[in-house]
Amino acid sequence: MIIDCAAYEGGRRVTDELAVDDVPRWLDDPDAFVWLGLRMPSAAELGQVCEAFGIDGVDVDAVLALHRRPVLAAEPWGTWLVLRTAHYRDTPEVVSLGEISVLISDRFVITIRHGDASPLGDARATLEADPDLLAEGPMAAVGVIVEAVIDSYGPALDGFEQDAVEVEREVLSESRHRPVRRLLNLTRQLRELQLVVDALVDPLDRLTRQRSLPWTEEALREFEPLLGQVTRVAGRAQTLSGLLNAAHAANLAQTSQQQNDDMRKISAWVAIAAVPTMVAGIYGMNFRHMPELDWVGGYPVVLGLTTLACALLYRNFRRQDWL
Repeated sequence: MIIDCAAYEGGRRVTDELAVDDVPRWLDDPDAFVWLGLRMPSAAELGQVCEAFGIDGVDVDAVLALHRRPVLAAEPWGTWLVLRTAHYRDTPEVVSLGEISVLISDRFVITIRHGDASPLGDARATLEADPDLLAEGPMAAVGVIVEAVIDSYGPALDGFEQDAVEVEREVLSESRHRPVRRLLNLTRQLRELQLVVDALVDPLDRLTRQRSLPWTEEALREFEPLLGQVTRVAGRAQTLSGLLNAAHAANLAQTSQQQNDDMRKISAWVAIAAVPTMVAGIYGMNFRHMPELDWVGGYPVVLGLTTLACALLYRNFRRQDWL
C-alpha cells in the first residue's frame, strides 16, 4: 500500500500526491528526487514499483522477507538498507520489532515498512520543513529515516528501565515472592532489542566509510553523528542488561539463602523432635527391669527432663539464628 509519494527539487516538495506512473518523468530530472513510502506491499505491487522506477534485478522476495539483523548491501542500481525498529509494550512487557527496507539511489528513496515499523510521516515532515537539508537530496531523506529508527529505541529502553527498576526492588525486598518469571522475560526481551541495536552499528559504520556510493564524502559524513547516537543507545542497552544480570545474581543469592534458612529450621526442629522421640522409643521397648517405672516421681521426672532438653536445644538454635 502506498502511504505517500512525492517529488522534491530545490529543497522543497514540488508535488502533492505523485502517481507511480508519473515517477519516470521526475527521475529524468537531475535536480530532483522521489521519495515513495510503502507499507506491507505485495510482491506484485513492489514489482510494479520497481518497474516504474527503472530498478532492474531486484530480488522482490528478499526485500519483502523479514530480516533478523540490519542489512547494508550495494546493488547495481544503488544501495539496499534494512533497519529494525522497536516498540515496547508495557502491559505484556514485550518488545515489538518492525522493519524498514530502504532502496536508495541518487534519484529516489523507496521505504518499505513491515510489521510494527515506525511510521515515517514525522520524519518526512521534518525533512520538508528544512529546505537546506532537503536540498542535499536522497541522502538527507535516508538520514532522517535512520534517525527516526534510532529515536524509536529510546522510548523502548525507557520502558525497559522502568520495569527493570521495579523488578530490582522486588528482588531486594523482604518479601519471599521472587519475580523469576518476570525477570527472565525482561532479560529475554531486552536481549532481542540489544541484538537489533548492536547490529545497526556495523552498517552505519560501513555507510560512513562507503566510497562506492554515488554521494559526496560530505553527505556520507552526515551519518557520523547517527553512528555516535546508536553507539550511545547500545551502551544504554548494555547498562540495562547489566542491571538485570545483577538482579538475577541477587535473586539467586537470596533464593539460596532462603533455602539454607529453611534447611536450618527444618534441621533444628528435627533435632528438637528427636529428644522426645528417642525417650518414647526407649520406654516403648518394654524392658522388664526398668526401676524408674516403679518410682512415684518417675514419670514427671522423665517428662521434665525431656522438656528441659527440648528447651535447651531450642534456646541454642535461637542463639545460632537457626530458629
